[in-house]
Amino acid sequence: MTHWAMVIDLNKCLGCLTCTVACEVENYLQGISWGRVIDFEDGEYPNVRRTLLPMPCMHCEEPACVNVCPTEATIRREDGIVIIDYDKCIGCRLCMIACPYDSRVYVEKVELPISLSLLKTEVRSKSQILKERIVSKCTFCVHKIDKAKETGKTPGKDPEVTPTCVNTCVGNARHFGDLDDPEGEVSKLVRSMRAFVLYEEAKTRPSVYYLSKQRR
Repeated sequence: MTHWAMVIDLNKCLGCLTCTVACEVENYLQGISWGRVIDFEDGEYPNVRRTLLPMPCMHCEEPACVNVCPTEATIRREDGIVIIDYDKCIGCRLCMIACPYDSRVYVEKVELPISLSLLKTEVRSKSQILKERIVSKCTFCVHKIDKAKETGKTPGKDPEVTPTCVNTCVGNARHFGDLDDPEGEVSKLVRSMRAFVLYEEAKTRPSVYYLSKQRR
């Protein structure tokens, strides 16, 4: 079985927001963002340090958003990716309330630039065609991952089938791969003493792990 996961090294995140912008371009987002980077201060004076925390969808193993969706618009695939069927979403926003990571965004209105509005929808994935008054979120670039079987390429290694935020990270802070592959890079990083997940007490079992920032 495959379980796609991401590891983000907080030591290497530069806060450049390249991941955020690249995600917006890749997924035709306008006026909304699926990849926030939170900037905050950690510690107490005089030992204060700046911490940058990228916050994509966590693609949880026990997603709270799935449990509350009244139309079953949100599902967790066998490979661990949590996706939304925009045709089923009624925009009730219960999933936004349930998500402990604030990873979902309500789409009030779709306003694409003229150059994108003229783009034929068939050249885009269903996960990239947003509708008005629905909820959307990071998909791990599922439209790229699903091409892996056709091309014989490997997500996390080959850029063509790897999430765009990973490909464009200038600090090489992001890593992507199969968590069920014990010899894979992601599995090895998750076993590191620095590895942790956010809000573990929520018991959603996120598929996004972080490597803690080390003091210098």
